[in-house]
Amino acid sequence: MPEFIDDHGVAIVYDVHPAAGEPRGVVQLLHGVGEHAGRYGALIQALTAAGFTVYADDHRGHGRTGMTQHGGDATKLGTLGIGGHSAAVAAVAKFTRLIRDENPGRPLILLGHSWGSFLSQKLFNLQPEAYSAVILSGSALLTPLSLSAAPLNARWKGPGATGTEWLSSDLSVGKAFLEDPLNTSAPLLKLFGFANALRLYGLPRRRLPDVPMLLLVGSDDPVGGPRSVAKLEKAYRERSGLTDVTTIVYPGARHEIFNEVQQAEVRADLISWIDARFAVR
Repeated sequence: MPEFIDDHGVAIVYDVHPAAGEPRGVVQLLHGVGEHAGRYGALIQALTAAGFTVYADDHRGHGRTGMTQHGGDATKLGTLGIGGHSAAVAAVAKFTRLIRDENPGRPLILLGHSWGSFLSQKLFNLQPEAYSAVILSGSALLTPLSLSAAPLNARWKGPGATGTEWLSSDLSVGKAFLEDPLNTSAPLLKLFGFANALRLYGLPRRRLPDVPMLLLVGSDDPVGGPRSVAKLEKAYRERSGLTDVTTIVYPGARHEIFNEVQQAEVRADLISWIDARFAVR
């Protein structure tokens, strides 16, 4: 497994999934909180089949990175360690630079889900010239009123609930999540702590480079949902000056649209959107 060392000496584990044939671009894939890059196999396969090399890391404290960082103690998965959230952002920014160094001249698409989409918003603010397009899944406008602070499984609470029903209407997804030893279902506030959780907040930067952006969200996503994503689109249009922003809302879908019952449709929509903006081989 390849790895790089972040600014605090933490070894960040990542995978490189080669494109089928000559690559037409690169995707940097950022996973969500409490999980790891290995949960995105079907999406990665669709992207590589479409001609994109995919780089996907296990973020600080998460997955294989977290197991090494925390000395093999799975009870600490999801905790970020020294440097906190700022160090997590710096690490994925360093990963971007590594990707660009290894793929000079190729377009780089930033694709983040959930917390990965929040990290993506930070990265786009921090080094916007690095990216040719941005795709955000299960995202939100990062303000206290637009990012849910309520228990995410509240509307599905009841006898027999596992606490993971909010992830997908396909309940086998939540079951598999709980059975995966590289996942944790602890809430974000417990994992990050109050100070680091506050560092999630922040608006899109003013006058960003005018690259295309795709926002994907389930109609029943409790993290932000369509109303919050609509505010995010407005912010990117009016604050940042983006002119090509597309939002797709999937009826009945919950948070993990890449693991939803209509996941094949979601992947097809994503590839179609990319094909319309990046030349097909």
